[in-house]
Amino acid sequence: MASIDFKNIAKSYGETDVIREVSLQVRDGEFMVFVGPSGCGKSTMLRMVAGLEAISSGDLLIDGVRVNEIGPAERGAAMVFQNYALYPHMTVEQNMSFGLRMTGHPKAEIAQRVQETAQMLQLVPLLQRYPKQLSGGQRQRVAIGRAIVRRPKLFLFDEPLSNLDAALRVQLRIELAKLHQQLKTTMIYVTHDQTEAMTLGERIAVFNQGRIEQLGTPVELYQKPVNRFVAEFLGSPKINVIPYQMLEGALRIGGQPLSLQPWCDPSLIDVLRRGCLLGVRPESFLLAHQGAGLSGRVEFLENLGDVRIAYVRVAGLDELTTVKLGPQAPAVALGEAVVLSPQTGQFLVFDAQGQTQF
Repeated sequence: MASIDFKNIAKSYGETDVIREVSLQVRDGEFMVFVGPSGCGKSTMLRMVAGLEAISSGDLLIDGVRVNEIGPAERGAAMVFQNYALYPHMTVEQNMSFGLRMTGHPKAEIAQRVQETAQMLQLVPLLQRYPKQLSGGQRQRVAIGRAIVRRPKLFLFDEPLSNLDAALRVQLRIELAKLHQQLKTTMIYVTHDQTEAMTLGERIAVFNQGRIEQLGTPVELYQKPVNRFVAEFLGSPKINVIPYQMLEGALRIGGQPLSLQPWCDPSLIDVLRRGCLLGVRPESFLLAHQGAGLSGRVEFLENLGDVRIAYVRVAGLDELTTVKLGPQAPAVALGEAVVLSPQTGQFLVFDAQGQTQF
């Protein structure tokens, strides 16, 4: 296992800054996820840990040892890529044992490690097959197995599931989580998929334009995002961000008054005065056919089986308001008039710069 310490790490290509003085500690044995949109720098961070990208400035420490100038082979890290990177002319067994054979390990030890890893990943029946004879999920398990047999102190995953279909992604997420529990090895996982980040990461670093916007547990990031970017990036469907103006005892939203009673605790009035945008998760809206709240009309419905997603046109708002309806929610139909109100205490407030007000 290994701890990783990023100290003011920066990466530039000419005049283009890709990573902007990032400092971060990954704990020994931790499953850390780097998440963010395409081009935010998360994969570049991973490649610098692996030694595949040079560091422009700052220090990278693995187990307290500065590794800026140390080659990839000496860092004790194993990387799993998005495109599997298997040798097509080698069997599964040969692919998994390749690294050990190149470093001169005894044949008996290689065979034992490959067999143990194949059993762990349910690859024993496939050991004599070639990559072209495998499904996408099987190929990715082989790529993971090739990393495991090396017994590294650090695993690096660069969007390993993005080429798989939805069902396989769920299956392999479970397998990766189990793998971490078994091996207790430090893992850094890069993804742009917020569902993967939320389900796998013990802690998540949310990247944006080469910086970390927020670092925390999945629950911390979801419930207490520090800004609008983090709030909008995590959560599906996306959080509703609604402009408002303060009135006496109410908010003006899209030309409609929304009474602060009973959903807003009096202690939060000062918070609302400091902001101008209300953030409400789709599951935190109450929908009714009549009563106090924001008047709107259902424009679109998604039926996902256990839940329904209603897209409501609230009078005076430019964007549709998204509401997640559980099994106990009232039935609604397209074109139907409805009333929306936030659940008590379940909302965020952002200022004009997008910073969360607490």
